[in-house]
Amino acid sequence: MSTITLIRHGQASFGKSDYDQLSDIGYDQARRLGVALAEREESIDTVFIGGMLRHRQTAETCLESMGLDLPLQVLPDFSEFNHEHILEKSEPRYRDREWIIQQAMQQSVRPEEVFMQMFKASITRWVDGQHEQDYDETWPQFQQRVKSGLDTVAALLNQSQHALVFTSGGCISVIAQALLELNNSATFRTNWTLANCGLTRIAQSARHRNLMSLNEYGHFSGRHHSLLTFR
Repeated sequence: MSTITLIRHGQASFGKSDYDQLSDIGYDQARRLGVALAEREESIDTVFIGGMLRHRQTAETCLESMGLDLPLQVLPDFSEFNHEHILEKSEPRYRDREWIIQQAMQQSVRPEEVFMQMFKASITRWVDGQHEQDYDETWPQFQQRVKSGLDTVAALLNQSQHALVFTSGGCISVIAQALLELNNSATFRTNWTLANCGLTRIAQSARHRNLMSLNEYGHFSGRHHSLLTFR
């Protein structure tokens, strides 16, 4: 039986002009994850990454901490959905940070909370299927793409091999949805709870694929608790 461990990337750079890069905390998370994985003394045979810079940065930092020198195989199927495109179709003003700050002041909340309200509303619009013509990639297309990526990894693994896949929360949620038969609402409730650099493990045999763990983040407990983030 082979094992596929899905790893959500470290914290990205929210609020920066280029979101697709790790924050300082994101790098610390990736280093801590590497130490924790090394302590497990598990054999790692191959490593895959999605097509985002934050996936590569997380993988490179994690593997360096593990003391592993393995090539990173890029599988674009494990890239996250385009949240900026989805937001723009629902709320064109989202890029205007001053507008977000004004909304936050009116509601007496942080700008991040206003953004999350917009984000959740935009995701609901994307998923409901009534505006598919607006999007470069529909929700069903995204689901199929991610599941195809998992099939690709499974096909490349020999029995008893172990692969790490560095990806994003949306991709992990879609895989959990398929394996646990979740509806869309439950899938996104799961997505909101996924920790940066959390682990999700799948056992793969010739006939079965089972979700063995979802969103492990015990490596951020105790004195490492300050590294636990979800956005």
